[in-house]
Amino acid sequence: MSAKTISTSCFKAYDIRGRVPDELNEELAWRLGRAYAAYIKPQRVAVGEDIRPSSRALAQALARGLNEGGVEVLELGLCGTEEVYFATFNYQLDGGIMVTASHNPGDYNGMKLVRRESRPLSGDFGLPQIEELVRNGDFPAVGTPALSRPFSFRDDYIEHLLGYIDVERLKPYKIVVNAGNGCAGPVLDLLEKRLPYSMIKLLNQPDGTFPEGIPNPLLPENRALTSRAVVENQAAAGLAWDGDFDRCFFFDETGRFIEGYYIVGLLAESLLLDNPGSAIVHDPRLLWNTVALVAENGGYAHLSKTGHAFIKDKMRSLDALYGGEMSAHHYFRDFSYCDSGMIPWLLVLELMARRGKKLSELVDERMRYFPVSGEINRRIADPKAAIAEVEACFTANEKPLKRDLTDGLSLEFADWRFNLRSSNTEPLVRLNVESRGDVALMEIKTAAILDLLEKFSL
Repeated sequence: MSAKTISTSCFKAYDIRGRVPDELNEELAWRLGRAYAAYIKPQRVAVGEDIRPSSRALAQALARGLNEGGVEVLELGLCGTEEVYFATFNYQLDGGIMVTASHNPGDYNGMKLVRRESRPLSGDFGLPQIEELVRNGDFPAVGTPALSRPFSFRDDYIEHLLGYIDVERLKPYKIVVNAGNGCAGPVLDLLEKRLPYSMIKLLNQPDGTFPEGIPNPLLPENRALTSRAVVENQAAAGLAWDGDFDRCFFFDETGRFIEGYYIVGLLAESLLLDNPGSAIVHDPRLLWNTVALVAENGGYAHLSKTGHAFIKDKMRSLDALYGGEMSAHHYFRDFSYCDSGMIPWLLVLELMARRGKKLSELVDERMRYFPVSGEINRRIADPKAAIAEVEACFTANEKPLKRDLTDGLSLEFADWRFNLRSSNTEPLVRLNVESRGDVALMEIKTAAILDLLEKFSL
């Protein structure tokens, strides 16, 4: 491999993501293996891969770089990101790397990196140093290269997942599960054998060509298949995952998509039933429903900046039971504070059985109490100036009860609040508005903020 300087444009704030082969290719993957070995100095590292056509070759080049850096590679093969997390913390490995582009377009790929205990490598720790090594190709000499070997882990992983619930409490629901031709299908097949659920499976076979489109249920146009199947099969719930299944999305028995914000509250409630007095971490975009449910169930809510590295750090500092983001990332203390797309639906369906309620009944009341705008993105020329303008307008005649800058600007008034934050990577702001039971007020305030932002539009 060449020692010349190469582009590292695929290095992002939290992971590696880029077009194949222009931004991410086998040479860069090999270099990343060498750089990871040189910087982290691990002995054993788990490597997993998603179903994309480029993933196998990238994983092999990555493993070769790790081996040449003296690192033994445990090959997990086709798996989800959380399975790399699991293998890393469960078997006390020194690190883990997942080759995946999750929900990005088909010509993309990427990598997610963790160290011991599945602690993330990000722009705040590790990634900049590894990027510098990758760019320059200046790797230390290593004596004897190590080897790679296939590693069997999934039986232990399934047992771990089942440890979050009491199977005896469950009811024999009929559920729709949509793996989106991603990596979730094999895990669902194994869980089906251990649970009383009747699964109607959609796009269950892993297929990296994604014949039905890239699996990203966060996009409204990607929800119709799951929603329709719930209604047609009179199912109790519908579930859908992104490509590497670190996010799980919910549909109630009417086929209605449930905003991730309300799932955060349900998961906090579910876990606090058996663990009262625990800390729960949440992001600042939407929070009133979460804070209320945590208090009602004997927990303590704590605010964190949005983003997996921040949430995980906050959870570790508090020994928090659970952390949730409205974007469908859910973090669990017993999962080494990592995010999982499998644990959430197991807990929510168990909560339905424990409460004796339909999923719609669990969320309808919360939606009435705390209606939300949903996240609204606007491309604007000067995010900093736009946020300042919004703050000046809404504090001119009324002093907010609370002003918070944890992540962007949050202003809280008696009956409504909003969070407005800018993107780290593009001229974009993201708006979330909620109210205390007043849909009209929420809509009026949302429209007013959007009107202010319009003058800054690109």
